[in-house]
Amino acid sequence: MSTIYLMEAANLFCGDDDPTASKHLTLTELQLPNLQEAYQDHQPGGSRVQIEVAVGIQKLEASFKLAGWDPDLLAQFGLGASARKKFTAYGVIRNKRSGAAIEAKAVLEGRLGAASPEAFTRGEMQGFDYTISEILHYELHFEGTETYYWDFFTSDWRVNGVSQNADERTILRIPGGL
Repeated sequence: MSTIYLMEAANLFCGDDDPTASKHLTLTELQLPNLQEAYQDHQPGGSRVQIEVAVGIQKLEASFKLAGWDPDLLAQFGLGASARKKFTAYGVIRNKRSGAAIEAKAVLEGRLGAASPEAFTRGEMQGFDYTISEILHYELHFEGTETYYWDFFTSDWRVNGVSQNADERTILRIPGGL
């Protein structure tokens, strides 16, 4: 049966070391990573027609916007922060057919790669645009079920809990994963 799922609210934790560091009061925008394949053009010597060959997935990047200043978050920016941070986003998704509230959860490990302040205008709330770069781990869960999982270091890639590259990892003797 068909339905519509709409996100109604979101929250973000920037670094899971402090469970009270919720950004729900300042979060105004959240953009999860775009999932986009990478392609390479190929025209073999015996072919008149060039084809496009999928060779992987493009790098992942996410962004968010917070109202006001956040000195603790700004301290996570850049090369001075030696380790990647864990960013966990939660969303309230509404099933418009049943009215049920559903949890969406995204877990990203990356670096705070950009912190861009908006121009100050008197009488308006100044905010900051942030970018999460160098994402080396990404999980997306919908209603408690793993929808997407990728980890750079284990080379594990799952969609709906099913490994997409178990054969490759087995042949190459890459440990880890399920």
